[in-house]
Amino acid sequence: MADEEVATKAPESDAQQQNLFPGDTPTQQGPSMGEHCTTDRPTPSGEVPTGEISKLGNVDCYITKPSDYPHSPSKLLLLLTGGTGVKSKNNQLQADKYAAEGFLVVMPDQFDGDPAPSASTTTTAESGTSLLEQFKLRTAETAKSFLIDMWLARHTPEKVLPLLHKVTEGAKEEFADAIANGEGIYAVGYCFGAKYVLILAGEHPDTIGWGQAPAKDEEQGTIKKAPIIKAGAIAHGTLVEVEDIEGVKVPVTIAAVEDDPVFPDEIREAGKKALEKNKIEHEIQVYSGVPHGFAVLGQYEDRKIQDAQRSAFGQMLGWLQAH
Repeated sequence: MADEEVATKAPESDAQQQNLFPGDTPTQQGPSMGEHCTTDRPTPSGEVPTGEISKLGNVDCYITKPSDYPHSPSKLLLLLTGGTGVKSKNNQLQADKYAAEGFLVVMPDQFDGDPAPSASTTTTAESGTSLLEQFKLRTAETAKSFLIDMWLARHTPEKVLPLLHKVTEGAKEEFADAIANGEGIYAVGYCFGAKYVLILAGEHPDTIGWGQAPAKDEEQGTIKKAPIIKAGAIAHGTLVEVEDIEGVKVPVTIAAVEDDPVFPDEIREAGKKALEKNKIEHEIQVYSGVPHGFAVLGQYEDRKIQDAQRSAFGQMLGWLQAH
């Protein structure tokens, strides 16, 4: 499907494109994380989460259900967040929005109680500041970049995927009715979580022992496990590699940001070609003039970013409902 350009030029986007983590040098792969991956926007006024945090597969999860569940059929949706994690009020409200549309939503703590360090500190020195003040800002920025790099080193596929496996196995027992009703598990991922939706959408030797040598059968050769999810939707992925998209075997929709240094155009384009080559049903919409992270629930002053946020939610929800 051809990319659909959504013109949503906004003042915040100009600043955001320069507001990368210190030490990030836009290379071919771009910076690993952006501010919107680790910091919540202001929460919509008056909105209160309706779900609760409980254990599933011995992993903390925010679970939110349609108001008429279990009296009316529901489908199970796995929601994977950005760095702000499961206790973020905005992420919980985002999960509630999907629940209001008929999904039983499981949002796991994929960081095992260790969300990303906050990136809310100002990262650009204002004109007129002294050399000493500028030095202090740069020192703080360097320290923050180091903290993010250390955090990412703690949360690799080898650590995250076993947690997700425990949650999906637990869901098969706890919410078998919802999984049966949807004929599988659906998944949506934002920023950090987007990469893992793509991985769960693929055929891999072992999603528990990620990175280990694949199990082999003497007669059949390498054993590949079927995708864990039925269909996926992602927004502005973080740390996504072309190989992640090449491995996708189920229908997927992608909400991307034009000229996004965190999810570069070249990766998106290469991924699109791979999906087309592999004949995987897909949809890609590119939003221009918006910051990375725009689709995550939170307030923006600019009406155009608000509209893009609503559009991306509609895109992702519509895809899940159609599959």
